[in-house]
Amino acid sequence: MHYPQLDPIAFALGPVQVRWYGLMYLLAFGTCFLLGSWRAARAGFSREDLTDLIFHGVVGVVIGGRTGFVLVYGWEQFVDDPLWLLRLWEGGMSFHGGLGGVAVAMAIWAHRKGRTWLSVVDFVVPLVPLGLGLGRIGNFINTELPGRVTESALGARFPCWAVQDHTLACFGEFETVTRHVSSLYQAFAEGLALFAIVWVFSARERRPGAVVGMFMLSYGCLRFATEFFRAPDAHLGLIGFGVLSVGQLLSLPMIASGIFLLLLPRAASNSK
Repeated sequence: MHYPQLDPIAFALGPVQVRWYGLMYLLAFGTCFLLGSWRAARAGFSREDLTDLIFHGVVGVVIGGRTGFVLVYGWEQFVDDPLWLLRLWEGGMSFHGGLGGVAVAMAIWAHRKGRTWLSVVDFVVPLVPLGLGLGRIGNFINTELPGRVTESALGARFPCWAVQDHTLACFGEFETVTRHVSSLYQAFAEGLALFAIVWVFSARERRPGAVVGMFMLSYGCLRFATEFFRAPDAHLGLIGFGVLSVGQLLSLPMIASGIFLLLLPRAASNSK
């Protein structure tokens, strides 16, 4: 089958074009707010706290996600054109960079409110996965993240313009080979599956850091696994032992951190 070519522009208001990718971000933050409202009282957060927290998260995602993408995936372009960092409308966001940005934003918010950082991020991380899944839906609409070549019935033929950086063998409107639709794989894994794991885990009272530990471990493992279906960035390739992508290498510290946070409380408790 052919990859569905969807119009990335949802609608236009005069000269202003509203893109589906941007709407996915708005839906993601809205989802975080709704889920947070459900659990805010139990966690000791007021409505005003939640609104302020979401605002800090938005700033952290945008600054961290854009900076991470530019420095890790587009360093050469940044060196040639430093102002590219500020042109957000041209696209390019990194999850791992966004994660770092949110972590810093939560630390700032926690300090202002006199809360511990771990208590804040334990509350926040269960709200995140559905937003991540929506972001991957945005990638799908934009025909981004082409998968690796496959003969599976799940494969799709991508339009040439979507894979021009990955192959020189695409001359017609579509490729002759089929590829995994990795954006949808990651939408399911990082969205629905991750949400189910972390939401259920966080439903019970946990030691500080355990919920964020489960999030880090689960996301790292799911991202590591789904990257095997996603074509690596053409200008970077597989740089980890010749078989691992940048996304997989960045996921390894997340997995290690998740295991550490999950085991540390147990170790501390057993030593008493």
